[in-house]
Amino acid sequence: MALTREEREEFLAEAHIAALAVDSGEEGRAPVTVPIWYQYEPGGEIWIMTGKGSRKAQLIAAAGRFTLMVERLEPSIRYVSVEGPVVATEPATREQLHEISARYLPADKVDGYVEMAWKGHGEQVVIRLRPQRWVSSDLGSV
Repeated sequence: MALTREEREEFLAEAHIAALAVDSGEEGRAPVTVPIWYQYEPGGEIWIMTGKGSRKAQLIAAAGRFTLMVERLEPSIRYVSVEGPVVATEPATREQLHEISARYLPADKVDGYVEMAWKGHGEQVVIRLRPQRWVSSDLGSV
């Protein structure tokens, strides 16, 4: 059963690890698909953070769009896939790194992770996507 707009946006706003897919740019090759943390609030844009010179950032810049898919198995099988255009790419801030880290890590691990990542991961960018196409479903408990 397809989810309502409210249901899919609320589900996407939960802290799931997303599968990001972007065109590989190579004829005859499948899209590049990788796990990624993301941030989203219902009705807004989705943003991800990645290395400025990473292959992922380069492919997203070339394609101008990407897809995120999140899923769960319990208490029912549910997924949301959202695709859309990139609306901004900007240098990441330490505050954004803290925000996204706090979404996924236990509170007592966030500051240490942010310190390590800020120093060790190199220059990062935030890439913003405007949700345009949605596919969603809740299969119930099958």
